[in-house]
Amino acid sequence: MTVDDSGSGTDAQGADSGEDPLALRLEGLILGAERRYTPFQAARSAGVSMELASRFWRAMGFADIGQAKALTEADVLALRRLAGLVEAGLLSEAMAVQVARSTGQTTARLAEWQIDSFLEGLTEPPEPGMTRTEVTYPIVELLLPELEEFLVYVWRRQLAASAGRVVQAADDEEMVDRRLAVGFADLVGFTRLTRRMEEEELGELVEAFETTAADLVAANGGRLIKTLGDEVLYAADDAGTAAEIALRLIETMAHDETMPELRVGMAFGTVTTRMGDVFGTTVNLASRLTSIAPKDAVLVDTAFAEELIRTQDAPSSEAEAAEEAATAEKEGEEPPSYRFALQPMWQRPVRGLGVVEPWLLTRRDETP
Repeated sequence: MTVDDSGSGTDAQGADSGEDPLALRLEGLILGAERRYTPFQAARSAGVSMELASRFWRAMGFADIGQAKALTEADVLALRRLAGLVEAGLLSEAMAVQVARSTGQTTARLAEWQIDSFLEGLTEPPEPGMTRTEVTYPIVELLLPELEEFLVYVWRRQLAASAGRVVQAADDEEMVDRRLAVGFADLVGFTRLTRRMEEEELGELVEAFETTAADLVAANGGRLIKTLGDEVLYAADDAGTAAEIALRLIETMAHDETMPELRVGMAFGTVTTRMGDVFGTTVNLASRLTSIAPKDAVLVDTAFAEELIRTQDAPSSEAEAAEEAATAEKEGEEPPSYRFALQPMWQRPVRGLGVVEPWLLTRRDETP
């Protein structure tokens, strides 16, 4: 039984199962294979235990389907490949499950976005009398190979960039627990906005914020870790890069009248990375600094400030900068050039982290 435009294959299957015929035709088109196996049959054909197969499927984000005949040859091949990596000793069983989970979570979000935003707009009926159902199948048929090629291209590019960062790590321990600059950027008063704005307006604002933030982070050498609606989390290998991103975010949002004020908190230190996310005290500190940062301002922790001073991106004080400039002028030399200025703020207790000393970060030519 094959999928074709007449729908004679999976449509008949849909009639038997009570499922929507178009949904089944789209499934056949996207998967490129017909339903042939129950979960038990697929596991047996792949040569893995039903228990391990269930762990893999759940990790990928797929619901339990009992013993319905809903799996394809591609499902069997995926199981066989994962199990083969374990058998060959390339991955532990726990790591294989983690690979399945990270891939499933990432691609699930991508697929939801493409259907909700991208595909929905393209399948508006072009002529009166046509239904979305009549338009969807041919659009997906045309887009599928192009989107698949593009997905693989972007994944390879990201994989190359990530592998490059890992091999440059100083030692094996640094590959997992690395010293990074971590920043949170948060829209001020977002909760109040949710009560005043229509849902569509709110969605457009969040999308504009996330898009702008993602572009600025990437363009300036950082990595967007995740977006949380009114907040983004990013990381950079050095404090100077993270500082530049933070100030550009503030400056860009300040020039957009449709955007609320922004505040940014950053910290520098050891960070644990897992499945594309970051964890640890440094991340928690950056989050706390964001919550106490003034509107349209950037707060950093002491370690971040010290790193900017060490790399000569900022002077240790304005008095020292003035003294260096005077000395350079006397000797007919160029004074040191600093990108950023740091102003110590009042020490304050931060829940769960003790007493911290925030520093206000600005551009050098905007020294308070």
